[in-house]
Amino acid sequence: MPFREGRAAPSARIVDEASLREVYDAWGATVLAYARRQLPAAADAEDVTQQVFLAAWDQRDRFEPERGTMAAWLLGIARHKVADRLRALSRQARIASQVALLPDPADDPVEDELARRLLLLDALDGLPGERRVVLELAFYEDLTHRTIAERLDLPLGTVKSHIRRGLDQLRREMEVRDASHRPGDARAPRPR
Repeated sequence: MPFREGRAAPSARIVDEASLREVYDAWGATVLAYARRQLPAAADAEDVTQQVFLAAWDQRDRFEPERGTMAAWLLGIARHKVADRLRALSRQARIASQVALLPDPADDPVEDELARRLLLLDALDGLPGERRVVLELAFYEDLTHRTIAERLDLPLGTVKSHIRRGLDQLRREMEVRDASHRPGDARAPRPR
């Protein structure tokens, strides 16, 4: 993005909130335009743009000017955030199509396996980003812990921790959801 007359080039690093504002002013429109081209809804593009700059702030110590420009770094982050949003939209579409196939609750008061899977997908979608990605790679792509660590450039112990904590969080979430979907006393056994 060329700079207008009288406008200084933003600093090479994001060191404080003022420099983040400078970087946003310089490349926010570029990131938003990229996201709008990739995503179906303007609201999604705006959300992704915000996520990109939050991630840039959180990862500011990872930016290395000698490896590339700030714009390239930001667009790299944007590419990953757009991919995450597209996966989430796809997941939501799958859930909606599967919900349409569910029997009418009046006809079948017992939760079936499909409904439980939908609840699990929804709970998985609620996990923090990196933890969710690690679980998806482990269970959907059937990758080993070591392969996941290599693919995501994470320490092996971190991958194992993400899996253990993610599974614990999913278990707790499913227990809460099961209890909230039972009629009467939350401690009553679920009808089969």
